[in-house]
Amino acid sequence: MENSAQESHLGQENSVTYESPYPLYAMAFSPPQTRNRHQHHRIAVGSFIEEYSNRVDILSFDPDTLSVKPNPTLSFDHPYPPTKLMFHPNPNSLHKTNDVLASSGDYLRLWEVRDSSVEPIQVLNNSKTSEFCAPLTSFDWNDIEPRRIGTSSIDTTCTIWDIEKGVVETQLIAHDKEVYDIAWGEARVFASVSADGSVRIFDLRDKEHSTIIYESPQPDTPLLRLAWNKQDLRYMATILMDSNKVVILDIRSPTMPVAELERHRASVNAIAWAPQSCRHICSAGDDTQALIWELPTVAGPNGIDPMSMYSAGAEINQLQWSAAQPDWISIAFSNKMQLLKAS
Repeated sequence: MENSAQESHLGQENSVTYESPYPLYAMAFSPPQTRNRHQHHRIAVGSFIEEYSNRVDILSFDPDTLSVKPNPTLSFDHPYPPTKLMFHPNPNSLHKTNDVLASSGDYLRLWEVRDSSVEPIQVLNNSKTSEFCAPLTSFDWNDIEPRRIGTSSIDTTCTIWDIEKGVVETQLIAHDKEVYDIAWGEARVFASVSADGSVRIFDLRDKEHSTIIYESPQPDTPLLRLAWNKQDLRYMATILMDSNKVVILDIRSPTMPVAELERHRASVNAIAWAPQSCRHICSAGDDTQALIWELPTVAGPNGIDPMSMYSAGAEINQLQWSAAQPDWISIAFSNKMQLLKAS
């Protein structure tokens, strides 16, 4: 990526649009290791219908022909809208020839994506008292130890699952209010954000303690999303409810952000670090804009401008940056999933 003026528009001529029969929210790219097993890359998209019956579709993306095609045999029913979708980060570590997809909603669910069908593998319920559990807001798959998935819930807890054994490894009361997102940093270290307005880091080797590394400037302003920079674990990004800011944190200097990205003209809804660069991050929001930023080593007095921008047809609810194809970013708005070429 080369730094260019703010007017640089992101991949207008290289965007690919998939139109769904229903509103879309959750999305996931298949990981790099699966590309030899399929002719094309896979993208999972989940419907956002405010009722019990929802859908997940597995799409094939061919970057050479810039085509996205649904496969009707790989479309399946999902209870409630999935709050997140994620493919197994290292499928070669499984004794399976097929992709495994995880989804969160009422429970954490695992699915096996075969060539011509999708089969449920596990439904993981962490409630000890009833058959119902509090809705899951998000989850993250540990790419260093893929047997671990961490979930976040509106019941203030984070639950760490050992999916190979199908058991809870640990459950922590992580925050004072609903937990909205969770992200792994290392094999045993994760962070979470909450309606209580804090970012907290946990270490599974010392479950009694957590470290608060940031709190909302206005008390009790919820933090909605968290992204940990996998290329440089010193850095995280978070977003506040109803705010146009992306807050960049350095865990070595808690409480004070190292940068605040403030060029959106409405609330930011989604953030994703570049998978191949520690200095690039994408954000998207209600202003219909997806912005790519290059973080400088020292921020100037007037803040940071994005290096490129893209305008969608409606408020952008979600974005993902493909680790298998780092040139491609997907955004979801209305009933469309759009792939943008980022370089």
